[in-house]
Formats: sequence, C-alpha cells, structure tokens
Amino acid sequence: MLHAVKVKPDVYWVGGIDWNERNFHGYTTDRGSTYNAYLIMDEHPTLIDTCKPGFAGELIERIGEVVDPARIEYVVANHVEQDHSGAIPAICELAPNARIVTSDPYGASGLAAHYGERDYLPVKTGDTLCIGKRTLTFTQTLMVHWPDNMVTYSDVDRILFSNDAFGQHFASSHHFDDEVGLPEVLAQAKKYYANIVMPYSRHVVRALGALEGLDIDMVAPSHGVIWRSHVGEIMETYCRWSSLAPDEYAIVVYDSMWHTTEDMAREIVEAFIERDVPTRLFDLKVDHISDIMTEVLSAKYVAVGSPTLNNGMMPTVAAFLCYLKGLSPKTGWEGRVGIPFGSYGWGTNGPDEVAAVLEACGFDLPLGALSHQWVEDEEHLAQLQTAVAGVVGR
Repeated sequence: MLHAVKVKPDVYWVGGIDWNERNFHGYTTDRGSTYNAYLIMDEHPTLIDTCKPGFAGELIERIGEVVDPARIEYVVANHVEQDHSGAIPAICELAPNARIVTSDPYGASGLAAHYGERDYLPVKTGDTLCIGKRTLTFTQTLMVHWPDNMVTYSDVDRILFSNDAFGQHFASSHHFDDEVGLPEVLAQAKKYYANIVMPYSRHVVRALGALEGLDIDMVAPSHGVIWRSHVGEIMETYCRWSSLAPDEYAIVVYDSMWHTTEDMAREIVEAFIERDVPTRLFDLKVDHISDIMTEVLSAKYVAVGSPTLNNGMMPTVAAFLCYLKGLSPKTGWEGRVGIPFGSYGWGTNGPDEVAAVLEACGFDLPLGALSHQWVEDEEHLAQLQTAVAGVVGR
C-alpha cells in the first residue's frame, strides 16, 4: 500500500513519484521527478493540485489512506499543465461534488479546454477561501511559467503551495530539503530554474514582491522536495537568479569536425583561466543542452563555436542555440558577453550564424565572430587568446 506523508498536522503529501522520468520537454531529468499534491484535512477537505494522468492511481491510494476521496470538497488547480492537473477527471469521478478552484480567467478556460465544463470557481489575487479553521489565499503568478499560474497560501499552516516556483525535477524517498541536503536540492532547483523559469525572470521578480507580506514557514512546490529548513535560502537564491545578475564565470560550448574549432575552444578556455575567470568547457557531442543551460544562468561570458558544415553551422550547435534562444530573457542580459567562433573552409557561415543567434538572445558581441580558415596554427591561437582575454572585466 502506498502511504501519505504528513507535512504538518492535518496536511499530507499525496502525490506521485516518477522514478523513471528522464526527459521532460527536452530537459534531462536524470534523477526522475515527483508530481506533488497536498491534502488538507479541515471542515471542508481540500486537495491542492493533482498529478500526471498516469499517476492518478498513486494519488488516489495515498488520499484513501487519510480520507475517503468522495469527501473532498475543493480541488485547487494552481496550474493547467497536465503534470499538475492530469488527475482531475479521476478525482471528480470519485468526488463529483468537488469544486475546482483555479485562476481567473486563464485557469478556468484552460481546464475547460482540457477536461470540459465542470464546477470551476475562478479566483484572482487576494481572493480567499475558508475551508474551516483555515483560510486559503490565492495569488496569481502570471507567466511563472504559464498565464494561468497561481500559488496558494494556508494561513494556519503558514505553507505556501508554490506550484512550479521553487521546484526541482528530483525523485527521492525523502520529502524535505533537510533530509536530502541543501547542496543537492539547490543544484536541482538551479537546473529547474534555468531550463523552465529563466525566460520569465521579470515575472518572478513581480511574484516575489507579491508574496512579501506572507509569513511563510514552509514552501511546498509541485515538483521535488518541500522546503522547511531552508526557506530563506531558496527565497534569497530566487531573488538572485531572477535578477539575472551573472557571476564572473565563463562557459565555452562547441562542436567540431576536424578539431580546428575544438582547438579554438580550448584556447578560449585558457584565455579565461589566465585571467582567473572560472571556466567550463562543453562538447555538444557528449554534454546535454539542458545541463549547459544550467551553467548559462550564472555565466557572464558564453562562447559558442561551430565550423561551417553544408553552408551553415553544425546541427548540434543549431539545436543548442535554438534551445538557448527559447530560454533567453532577451531583456536583462545586458552586459553578458557572447563570443561566437569557429573554423571554415570556403565560407564563414557557421560562426556567422552563431553570432546572429547570440546577438538575437541579447548578448554583447565585442569581438564579432572569431573565424579561422582551415587548420589552426600557433600564431593565430596566440592571437585568439589575447583577443578573448581582452574582453574580461569589461
């Protein structure tokens, strides 16, 4: 039998654990994920979120350990996406009189599009719902990361049910941050932020401002572990990430055909090392783009290299840049330095295309595109290192 987990008195985690999830919309989840749902036992039993459709059985079994699912009176749907709302039909079949609380208007319209017309109770920021001794307060968090997103706060428990914010794609037999350890949870939260939330950072800033007046003792996200001992740390970290202020840190990303672009990449790494800038090198043949994006979040300098192949850049580089462009906040990256580079035979199209995408993402390109024909030589590599070293500290 699957068991519910007590979060606080009369509040239970009843979600699903997806141990085998390895790819979430192009983002590698090598530690799996969870689809968190929370049951509040009060005068009017309330379920906060559901789970992915395939995990409805887990959800219902865990609820059943605490209460007959038919007694649920409210289902709070903080987000329409199916990893959050997918078990709503199964819950409504067992609890046909339950009302579905969701954001007005996007939550109600989105849920109706997915699951048809039901008893929706649309709410806006500042609206409340009394479920007994507790009052739930709702705050819309538009575009963190869909238009319908909202968070729910329980006053008696001082719990913020934070939806996608503060989450991690991370499956564990433990359910709390202090059981896993802060470094691991922060690393997973950083990857989650970089690959899902980063393009909406200005909306995160607004959402954090809207939550400032709440007395938050615990943050219960929709994915990963619950924050109970390190609430201050994750709040402060989200403030830093959402500011988009980079560290003095460089990453060099490349693919290569006959090692010339690889030689350039390694020389660029050396240029940063010589200037005492921490640096990481990523070969797109072996490093996944979602892991690289986690480092982009903190990097002031992003160098991307491709040779010219068939009149354009390498497909692996194109895929990375497409992913980067989709996650780029555009505004807020002022001062971040892009360094496009690469080799060519009879046309500089590869590095030129890299330069065009980096510029479209909002990077400054003080060196233009660094191109070299055919095979590198020691003289040009030395010139390349000098040029790159010259942008440090600008």
